[in-house]
Amino acid sequence: MRSIEDLIPRAGSDDTAGLREVDAQELARYVVDRGHPWWRRRPCVIALTRRVPERYVPELIACVQDPRDTSEVRRSLLDLLADRTELLPWLRHEDRAADTSYGMGEAFLKARGLLGDRTAARGLATLAASPQRSARDAGDAGLDGLVDRYGADAILAELGEGRPEDREFHVWMRYRADEDVTDALADPDRRVAYVAHSLATDTDRLRAYLDEAPTTEAKVWAAYALYGLTEDRAEARAVYDRLGRPRVEVEGLDEELRRVIVHAYGPGCERPSDPRWRLEAVCADPPARPDVDDQLRRATAALAAAGLAPKPPVSCGEDNQQGDGTYHVIEVGGDRLLISTLGPFATAEEDAPDAARCALASAGFRWIDGETGAIRVTDLCVYSFGRRDSLTVDALLFFWQD
Repeated sequence: MRSIEDLIPRAGSDDTAGLREVDAQELARYVVDRGHPWWRRRPCVIALTRRVPERYVPELIACVQDPRDTSEVRRSLLDLLADRTELLPWLRHEDRAADTSYGMGEAFLKARGLLGDRTAARGLATLAASPQRSARDAGDAGLDGLVDRYGADAILAELGEGRPEDREFHVWMRYRADEDVTDALADPDRRVAYVAHSLATDTDRLRAYLDEAPTTEAKVWAAYALYGLTEDRAEARAVYDRLGRPRVEVEGLDEELRRVIVHAYGPGCERPSDPRWRLEAVCADPPARPDVDDQLRRATAALAAAGLAPKPPVSCGEDNQQGDGTYHVIEVGGDRLLISTLGPFATAEEDAPDAARCALASAGFRWIDGETGAIRVTDLCVYSFGRRDSLTVDALLFFWQD
């Protein structure tokens, strides 16, 4: 029999099948020994699924309860011990709020749900509505545990409909019960309406709702959901025209910049975004796709012709040594010029010399000055460094994310 170290090598994939053949007591002994690295202990926890040796349960629980232990191991142990009711008083204790180890707050709530603690329902509903996948998965699992134990009606009554996350859970439960959720497109919280649109399946119902919806925004959600099912752009444009081509007006944002931004960010914008951005991205004519390599050649040639001795362009990912985005950097002397990949747009990290601006203008680039760059594109929410919010024109044209 190969050793646990051989089955979980420092480099390479774990042998999960081999771990399942290891004696459960040997695995448990390995897990409770904090001298072993966490990345070997955690696969051993998973390999103990449905075969936890009873004699090791107290020691495994002690690992869960030790805040000095690694959160990856503790979270896996909570999943493994999800049927151990003796954990519940500890999980419900107010001291758990002080445990700020990564992911433990979500893991505590999930475990409480799986153990049938109805007082965790509100916290679980909040997790289930989170934009973060790991939190959402924990919330869903905990709520499923409560529903399996008490039934959906009891948990729905526990939550009520006062908060957006509670209404989102109501939408999901109605969907699972094969009920129509189209009316939730009119929810005042866009996160709830987003979920309702994502669950739409009946094209005829959506077409009828276009006339029934109480607000323009609800009609837009219906039109966007309909397009998601049919992918019929002609129908979407006809509906868009019938609705009066609704869009979010942004003061100072001209049509050239708007078209570029809406097509770059509208299709994948975050849940709190105004749905009019999404529908506009479907219905409005897209800008010409830029030839990025040609743009960079023209920019470099124009700067060189102006005697500015530009360095070769560097992508924003390479410049930041990680990530990716929508611009390249061209260094000119002590200045750093940014060339957008979304179109013929240029700017600088600091004030650029007039010669650089003029050279780029002669090559067909539009200079994005401070006033234009500072325009905030309202209600078009984009993920950026942990936040999901509206960004400015310069942040969108010259975007970087690690």
